[in-house]
Amino acid sequence: MRKDKTMQVLHFYKTSFPDTMGGVEQVINQIARGANKLGVKTDVLSLTPERVQRTIEIDGYSAHRARLDLQIASTGFSVSAFVRFSQLAKKADVVHYHFPWPFMDVVHFVTLVKKPTVVTYHSDIIRQKNLLKIYRPLKWKFLGDMNRIVATSPNYLATSDVLARYKHKVSVIPIGLDKATYPIPCSEKLAYWRSKLGRKFFLFVGVIRYYKGLHILMEAASGLDYPIVIVGAGPIEDELKQQAAQLGLRNIHFLGHLPDEHKVALLTLCYGVLFPSHLRSEAFGISLLEGAMYGKPMISSEIGTGTTFINIGNETGLVVPPSDPVALRQAMQYLWEHPEQAAEMGRRAEERYWKHFTADQMVRSYVDLYRDLIKHHQPA
Repeated sequence: MRKDKTMQVLHFYKTSFPDTMGGVEQVINQIARGANKLGVKTDVLSLTPERVQRTIEIDGYSAHRARLDLQIASTGFSVSAFVRFSQLAKKADVVHYHFPWPFMDVVHFVTLVKKPTVVTYHSDIIRQKNLLKIYRPLKWKFLGDMNRIVATSPNYLATSDVLARYKHKVSVIPIGLDKATYPIPCSEKLAYWRSKLGRKFFLFVGVIRYYKGLHILMEAASGLDYPIVIVGAGPIEDELKQQAAQLGLRNIHFLGHLPDEHKVALLTLCYGVLFPSHLRSEAFGISLLEGAMYGKPMISSEIGTGTTFINIGNETGLVVPPSDPVALRQAMQYLWEHPEQAAEMGRRAEERYWKHFTADQMVRSYVDLYRDLIKHHQPA
């Protein structure tokens, strides 16, 4: 592929690496560092609660931060972001937004962006129903003003009422991961976790939020003695631990947030990956994809999102109805009692990762999209 040394792209989202490393931040980081290898200069603008709003260089791209002044219903607001965004947008050939973030829509219109625009549509807005009624007209106007919209899976495109309105300008670019950026766990860490957890255990990795379905997993685990390891922290962590205690579960290991090398050691050792998210707030499932990348059989729920694009039922793992602890328990029992089938599912999962979900494929698709936007853009 020819390198585009003059192309410059600006990403805009409420948070970014290294301040936070959620799913969207991971995607932006993978696109930015990958595009740099193709000669594309990338700026990332986000908000920070810190007093110092410095610009730092990360893996060949520039991360800029504007001061976070106010936060309402998970939406950050910043006065200085208007000026900073305007300055960076003037230098960019393409402005790449990441939805949802209502403040971003306001900045787009106030600063009168005239550059080619693309927005990656990461998720429908699920929880803030009342605020959504107020925001809806601005949302329609913002999405209507975008040159292109990217869905992260064909499943999400097929089930989102919002995306259905703009199907004529939606492209599907699956999220990809670069396995080479993950640390290789040392033998000492592998031995440590093997001694702690045994040779066979299920693993969940992720932020402990309301839509992750972990309360359903607690019910499903009742009556089973399989070790289940939960890596991550989050707002309902204490509530979940209380539920486990009330159910008398002794096979649940809450490990909290762990450094990447420990997380990768557990992904390497685990028997299978559990991902019981039961609401559409789980739009893709980066942690589920990590399970596929490490060749593990998966159990997930059918919620009409990217999780079932990653995990194909009876091929790469098992897919169960959402909010069904009995079905989830039966799926765990099947994998546990059928090691040969589980190993074959894990092999197919890794094969599917290399075929559809590498960071290289994702980045090349975005760079091709940027080129196409620049080629066909007609200034107002």
